[in-house]
Amino acid sequence: MESTTTPYPTDVSIITTYRCQMRCKMCDIWENPTNKKEEITAKDLEILPNFKFVNITGGEPFVRNDLDEIVEVMSRKSERIVISTSGWHVNKIHKLAEKFPNIGIRVSIEGLSQKNDELRGRESSFDRGLKTLLGLQEMGVKDIGFGCTVSNKNSEDMLWLYRLSKSMGFEFATAAFHNSYYFHKNDNFIDNKDEVINNFHSLIESLMKENSPKSWFRAFFNLGLINYIRDGKRMLPCEAGSANFFIEPNGDVFPCNGLEERYWKESMGNIHECETFESLWNSKQANRVRDLVQTCPKNCWMVGTAAPVMKKYIKHPIKWVVKNKIKSLLGRPICIDKIPKCDVGQDPMQGDLRITNNEHIQSENKGTIQYVLPDEEIAQMLKDN
Repeated sequence: MESTTTPYPTDVSIITTYRCQMRCKMCDIWENPTNKKEEITAKDLEILPNFKFVNITGGEPFVRNDLDEIVEVMSRKSERIVISTSGWHVNKIHKLAEKFPNIGIRVSIEGLSQKNDELRGRESSFDRGLKTLLGLQEMGVKDIGFGCTVSNKNSEDMLWLYRLSKSMGFEFATAAFHNSYYFHKNDNFIDNKDEVINNFHSLIESLMKENSPKSWFRAFFNLGLINYIRDGKRMLPCEAGSANFFIEPNGDVFPCNGLEERYWKESMGNIHECETFESLWNSKQANRVRDLVQTCPKNCWMVGTAAPVMKKYIKHPIKWVVKNKIKSLLGRPICIDKIPKCDVGQDPMQGDLRITNNEHIQSENKGTIQYVLPDEEIAQMLKDN
């Protein structure tokens, strides 16, 4: 172990599985599933420390028959747990919420009914997602809402989803689609930038008119998505592998899920191969990965890595929020042409989008399928019981 130690992270994302019943256009996880016999268990997660925030994700977490056991373990380690789901398994989700009424649920919905079902590759997926949220609301579950991944094809629908979520009292989270090892994609590029940016601008204007400070900071986050689409450097540094980390279904620990092999991709360790989490977190390999993060060429802006640094360097978002809330109250437009870049001592190489020498790797690996789900397992995943 190194002589210096890194403080424990505040946030963790647990990728429970890469199995998924959806057939999303912007994500090829479903073509690269994991073998359920090799996925981490609730017992494996006992090694983890306490957190401020836990995200349980996939693939589709609700294809796991032991998801309640995973939530049970993590509920002892964090007061806030949010599960990211397609919302397909309405009954399963409601049953879990009955057992854990303080759970958070974010249903991934990419547009209104027709657009959502087209992009997510399953008919009735919008209806199921909405049934899931309405049922949770009726049960009294508070931390619920939509999560929309914005692409070339749905930025206008994003605005309709925002209006729908607001009218129904749901949370509304956004992302711009990315390329990464996680999504198994290298062609997720927004080419109608003006249209998408204008729709994000409209969303920011609407968020700043709300009376909720949470909405104002979401406006700042969405400004970061505009900056990402424009290929700008991050507004705040990335501290993945320090403030947060991801656990793969096989137990590997990665700083984030935005890594691409054409740039770099290294694990910090594996929870199956360490006696304590501290020994993994402060290992030579983990420190090496943190060094790579400091000079990572990617300019990702995803909530998993943006939210922790927005909280850590809160004075910078606050400055933007106060200035632009005053503008909003005065009826003046929010400026998106001057994106604030907050210097907190980060390495100038971070997020510079430089080309590395590994660009051939992703194209060679693309399309390699390591495991194929049996037909009967796919049929079982589509069931809701």
